[in-house]
Parts: sequence; structure tokens; C-alpha cells
Amino acid sequence: MKQIIVIGAGIGGLSAAIRLAARGYSVTLVEANAQVGGKMSEISAGGYRWDTGPSVITMRHALDDLFASADRKLDDYLTLLPVDPLTRYFYPDGVILDATRDLARMAAQIERIGDARDLEGYLAYLSYAARIHRITGAAFIYSDPPTLGKLARTPLRDMPAVDPLRTMDQSIRGFVKSPKLRQLLGRFATYVGASPFLAPATLNVIAHVELNGGVWYPQGGIYAIARAFARLADEIGVITRLNTRVSRICVEAGAVMGVELDNGEIVRADAVIANLDVATVYEKLLPREVAAPRLKHYTSVDPSCSGFILLLGVDKTHDTLAHHNIFFSSDSRREFDDIFRRELPPDDPTIYLAITSKTDADHAPTGGENWYVLVNAPALSENPAAATAAWWADHADAYADQIIGQLAARGFDVRGHVVEQKILTPVDIERMSGARRGALYGASSNDRFNALRRPHNRARDVRGLYFAGGTTHPGGGVPMVTLSGAVAARYVIEDLEKQKS
Repeated sequence: MKQIIVIGAGIGGLSAAIRLAARGYSVTLVEANAQVGGKMSEISAGGYRWDTGPSVITMRHALDDLFASADRKLDDYLTLLPVDPLTRYFYPDGVILDATRDLARMAAQIERIGDARDLEGYLAYLSYAARIHRITGAAFIYSDPPTLGKLARTPLRDMPAVDPLRTMDQSIRGFVKSPKLRQLLGRFATYVGASPFLAPATLNVIAHVELNGGVWYPQGGIYAIARAFARLADEIGVITRLNTRVSRICVEAGAVMGVELDNGEIVRADAVIANLDVATVYEKLLPREVAAPRLKHYTSVDPSCSGFILLLGVDKTHDTLAHHNIFFSSDSRREFDDIFRRELPPDDPTIYLAITSKTDADHAPTGGENWYVLVNAPALSENPAAATAAWWADHADAYADQIIGQLAARGFDVRGHVVEQKILTPVDIERMSGARRGALYGASSNDRFNALRRPHNRARDVRGLYFAGGTTHPGGGVPMVTLSGAVAARYVIEDLEKQKS
């Protein structure tokens, strides 16, 4: 029986392992941490519970498909609850808007903050985003990595709809006039760690999967997804080795032979899937002579943004807050310039606040709330004038106080009510997940050609080495990473079957 090793039990690695084991392969999943999940993790303290990674789940069909590949039903492992409102948006002038799939409710709110033309523009934008998904989905999301050849085969009549030459902000401005709506729609760039003022308009497809497709919350918390994946993997025979670190990928004559663990043990394999940042694989796990031709390319690309996270146990409740909340900055352009040009945390950031105790009451003591606060931040920089690891060591506590103070200024003052607090900086994100420079999504999407430059799921220079995760095709986020595992597994199966014939 062919032996497959998957390095990293994040969502992409679990997805690949499940698909391979379901096809009869012997799969060993090797994870350095004490639990599965990768960036998807959880922390509990003082009666409060927080998810520490992803917090918004879309595209539930990607999860359904994974369980179906093992002849199982997702609903037998996980309860996904629809979230409404999708997100509650708070603007600096006090206006509140509940984003919802209910078009009648959404229309009334749009007319309140804009005019009739903005309502027409919003509806046209939804259609535009849906069309991008229809055209690009089959070719660029749910199949093999995109290539110039694939792009060239896109029917000419469809090319304008893909909209690769404008930025997200430029296209949004063509639909709506209201600055508030523009800020809301531009926010979806952050789902891939990008800026709406730099990312290609094609990425408006992200708005489609949320505004048209909806948002889901797994009962028990986002980490319930990792538990469900791990349970299924165990049932179908995947061997999972936790607290086990890979020190190198063994390569002989241009092909993988297995991996060496930190304790010196060599584990042989016919194929290896790395569910790690691809740059980290080339920088730390491959032999120098093998990695050298591509190392500079993978380590020199501009990174996506990182994040600054506060986990707050609050001993009071707030009826005005929803499950998902966004507090917009007063100047989005300056905010993204701070992140991507000045490489410093924004002084006036957009603040995301998730409170899972709104849905799962046992995630906080009675009369309290579990606040997950996220601010987009630059990836770790080597520029001494920017946000380096040393900068965060000196400024993290003060920045946390600043964010809490800004929430207080917006009407949600929890100073004096925080009974549990934990801070996670880009340094912690890099340490906990292996994300190079703490970048949440690998290479930046602030370039119209970056989708074509994203590392392929099949290593081009090492036979038998494959990649899954947010830094390879089709990108970051729980559903996309789940799909990356499907692509990597398919390549493994194709290549091993060819060897038989």
C-alpha cells in the first residue's frame, strides 16, 4: 500500500489526508503542535472560550464535498447555523447597518444611508460579483491552479466581467456612490489580507460568497470544524502523530523519500504533502541545493497582512452588539497605506469584533461576553522603522490599550470590565502557525497577476512533493484551504496511478 505523509494537521492537511485515506491510501499526519487545526485553534480561561483563528465561515459546500468524498454527511459531524445579520457595521458618525441576505431589509438600510441609485447599484454589484464567480469559479477556484493558458481560453465575451485591470475600489465606485457602502464592499479585500485600493477587481468575487451565499457558524465554535475533520480522519484510518516536528524532507535523485523527525527518526513515504507556508518549506525543510532555485522567489514576494488579536473576557453584556461586528475607521485609504506602505499598525484601524457567546451562551460566564478583537496589521518587517518583532515586543500592550480605548469612544467601554485578556501579535501568529512573517494568507493579493504566481499544489522541482494550505492554490480561508487539500490529494492520486501504468 502506498504511504503518504502529510506535514501539518491544519485544515488543508486534514482535508488532503481524508481524501487520500478515503481512496485507500495509508496516510500519516504529522503535527508539531499538541492539537490539530493549524491557525484554527481555541483558548479557554476563567470560564471564557475563544476561537483564535478563522471566525467567518462561507461556502459550506466545500465542507459538504469533503465529507461526501468519504461517503459521510457533514451534518452527522457538525451543526452549521446560519448567521443573521451577516455582520453589524458601525460607522464613525454613529450609523449602524446590518448586512443581510434579506434584500428587503438591506434595501431599507441602503436607502437610509444613500439614495435610490445606490440601491440599484448595490443590486447590480451583487449580480456583477455573482457573474465573476460563475466565470472564474470552475476555471480558477474549484479546479487546478490558474495559468495564462487557462486565462487565454476564457471566452472574450466573459473577459470584461472578470475585471482584472481595475482595483476593487475602482469597480465598487462604478456601482455605488455612498462612501459607507463603498467602505463596506471594499472590506472584503481583507478576507485575503489585501487592500481594496490595490487588489484586482476580480476579488469582488469574495463579496458574492458572503452577501449572496451567507455566513455559517459551527455550533460549539469554529474549532468544532477541526474536531469534525479530525474525527472523520480517525474513523477512516488516518494516523495522526501530534507533538511531532518534521526537521527536513528527505530528497534523493530529485524525488521525496520521506521525512526526518526532530528525534532523528526517518519515516519513509511515496509522497509528501506539506500543509505549511510554501516559503517556509523551501527555507527550512528542503535540502539547500534543492530549494535554492526557487527560494528567493518564494521568500521575496510581498506578504499579505497579518493581524493583531485581543481575546477579552468581559463581565458585562451588550445588546447592541451582534455575533460579528465591524467598527470602520474614519479613513480607509490611510489605514491600508499604514499596513502596506508604511508597514505600521494603523492609528485609526477598522476593528473586527466577534462574540460567539451571542450564539453559544456557554462561551462566557452568565452576564459576560467573550470578545475576539482583530485589527489588520502589517506582516513582520525587517525595516527598523516599521513593525518588526522588536517593535511588537515594545508596543503590543500600548496598542491593546489603544484599541480598547477606541472601542470605548465608539460607545462600548469595557475598561474596568476585562477580567481575562490575551494578546496575539504577528510574532505569535508566526510562532503558533508557521506563517512566514506572520502573514495570514502568504503572498499578497495586491497585484492582478498574483493568482498566477501563487505556488502550485504540485512542487515543480521535487517529484512526490505537494502543497496544501492558504499559501497555495486556491488561497486562504477555511473553505479555500479545504479545497487546496482536495487539489493536492488529486495530484497525488494522479501521479501514483501513473506510476502503476
